[in-house]
Amino acid sequence: MATADTASASRRAPSVPVQPTQAGHVPAGSARERPGRGRAAEGAGRPRQGQPATLIGSVQRAMRLLETVAAHEQGAPAKQLARQAGLALPTTYHLLRTLVHEGYLRRDSGLFHLGDAAERLSRRLARQKRRGAVTEALAHWHDAVGAPLYCARYRDGEIEVVGVADSEESPAVDEWADFRATGHAHAIGQCLLSQLDEDARRDHLARYPVQRLTPYTVEDERVLLRRLAACRHGEPVIEHQEYVLGTVCAAIPIRIGTLVATVAVSLPAQQADGLLPAARRLQAEIGRQPGVLALSFSI
Repeated sequence: MATADTASASRRAPSVPVQPTQAGHVPAGSARERPGRGRAAEGAGRPRQGQPATLIGSVQRAMRLLETVAAHEQGAPAKQLARQAGLALPTTYHLLRTLVHEGYLRRDSGLFHLGDAAERLSRRLARQKRRGAVTEALAHWHDAVGAPLYCARYRDGEIEVVGVADSEESPAVDEWADFRATGHAHAIGQCLLSQLDEDARRDHLARYPVQRLTPYTVEDERVLLRRLAACRHGEPVIEHQEYVLGTVCAAIPIRIGTLVATVAVSLPAQQADGLLPAARRLQAEIGRQPGVLALSFSI
């Protein structure tokens, strides 16, 4: 029950405001190139026929060179790269020097390989694709369940919400209190903590102590630890108005290798009787696409 892409929390638990009155909506370096010779160099600074005049040729050539380097896992020399990319050799040398300087390429024993900057970019693109897969799956499951859905995981000692799916008819709950610091009070946090060992639970609660958010919030750490230890494997974790008044929530535990995750559903408190059936429908939907979350959390 929080917005996606929550930033990593500090190790100090922030102060938590007093019980809310109602739930809200989730607002869901450059140098001139040396002239080259041959056909590849001719018209290097001019747009090709049918090509928009605003395109920058040097950028196009640099990207083409990067793609050519990426095709050689063991690296390749400048002359081979120039030939395969269709570039004049002087232009190729200039681009290679620039790309090495910027970290997108590295040179080793006369061979050029992708550099750290290119690797970071690749990882970011991969994360975006995986996050997009989570978003698409949540949207599909939201349509099937007809209620707001939330996907979260426990990583590096923190609760991280990675996706939310809702609609105007069934809005998600507002993160009125820091979601990472209030894991004891909402179903997502309780579900994630229940999948940890006791030492990890105590470590989390030492950094984010139990606090009262509503009249229904558990106030005693020992009581909470007993509740977490009693959670049954594979069964939804249910929470009634412990995080925010007027809302109930159920979280499905998900374990993928060492990854601890959950997908949860929330409903208005007056629809509490439908919470467990909604959780069961959600479980069934997740079971039809078991590989989605595994792929999405593989990074």
